[in-house]
Amino acid sequence: MRSLFPVTDETGQSGETDETDEADEAGGTAGPGRGADREWELDALADYYAYPENERAEGVWLRGNMVSTLDGAAQHEGRSQPISCPADMRIFGTLRGLADAVVVGAETVRQEGYRPPRAREVFAARRAAAGQGPAPAIAVVSASLDLDFSLPLFTAPLVRTVVLTGAEAPAQRLRAAEKAGADVVVAGDGRGVDPARAVRALGERGLTRLLTEGGPRLLGQFVAAGVLDELCLTVSPMLVVGDAQRIAHGPTLAVPERFVLASVLEEDGFLFTRYRRS
Repeated sequence: MRSLFPVTDETGQSGETDETDEADEAGGTAGPGRGADREWELDALADYYAYPENERAEGVWLRGNMVSTLDGAAQHEGRSQPISCPADMRIFGTLRGLADAVVVGAETVRQEGYRPPRAREVFAARRAAAGQGPAPAIAVVSASLDLDFSLPLFTAPLVRTVVLTGAEAPAQRLRAAEKAGADVVVAGDGRGVDPARAVRALGERGLTRLLTEGGPRLLGQFVAAGVLDELCLTVSPMLVVGDAQRIAHGPTLAVPERFVLASVLEEDGFLFTRYRRS
């Protein structure tokens, strides 16, 4: 893996020995993103993708993480895994290892077979220093609560799963969620969930480093509500054609939301980009 942006004097170097020698002469250690094409350790990726502590509005930062093919598909045959790669999964795991909560839509939970996040030793000290629990919570956004509450995601998570729904959600399903041990949060006056209210509600519970992994409809709702702070987008060097969804789906915005490029990594033709709100 190598860094393409931000551009530095070392960007584009291919020799690990030269890079290491330069770092030694400067009295430091060769770090990631300095041009060398090699696999990064998870701890180095965690430093690279650390949440911006001084920029989080009202203490909350919502980061999205998605993958897209060259022709704009966010899935192949209903799942994102076929268009991913090992480096993408390392970054996926790192972003989870940094988050307080992973916010996902109910359809994504069903399609991707979500399981409770596990504690990972590589992130343990970092999470403890940040005052975080051993693993991120999963926060599921669902209006209908049409979820299988017998799954381990609800019955045996390391950190209690949160279910975000509206005030008019079916009462029977609300009781089923609570009986399964989920932390039910009402974040909408009607049947659905208000995206901005959901973000605030999670922040009020101390879950301020947020990560959403979709699906496209949920990401579209966060974008339309103006609460997405950052997008980590993996561009997969594949073409799938078909009618797969894009990474965000919903009504067209009256004015396009402008983000600025923050960083780009590359490995095996995959681009790992990061954009922030301008």
